[in-house]
Amino acid sequence: MHRILVGGLAALLFMAGSFWLWQIQASTENAIPIAPPPPAAMDDALPSAGPDAPLVGPAPPIPPEAPKASREEVRFNRYDRNRDELISRVEMMGSRTKAFRQLDRDGNNLLTFEEWAVATGERFAVADVNRDSLLTRKEFVRTRPKVAPKPACRC
Repeated sequence: MHRILVGGLAALLFMAGSFWLWQIQASTENAIPIAPPPPAAMDDALPSAGPDAPLVGPAPPIPPEAPKASREEVRFNRYDRNRDELISRVEMMGSRTKAFRQLDRDGNNLLTFEEWAVATGERFAVADVNRDSLLTRKEFVRTRPKVAPKPACRC
């Protein structure tokens, strides 16, 4: 019992001392230093315009705009993997899942060489006007799939 009383008294003394120190700290004024005014020479360092200076200067230069590629140029670049401005058969018939589904006539998820060669070879042959087995940009435009007309309403 004696220990509890001594511990409680020590805790009260500690709290009273802490409160007393806190009050002393709160009563003293903390001087906030005031910044000195800026030197007068600072105003002279700024540039000033002469009396006959124009109010408006020349317009800033306009950055050059890159020409926007047309839809056909984007399609051509997608197939032209080696960027030689020509599309070979290998480049044209690369991995295309939508085209795969269209070429798989029997729907067995297996594309036979005959299914593939007939559909793509005809398309390539129709586009290759000069018969050099390479498609130029103008020839490639002819391989564009036909766009289905959109319905007027969502009925």
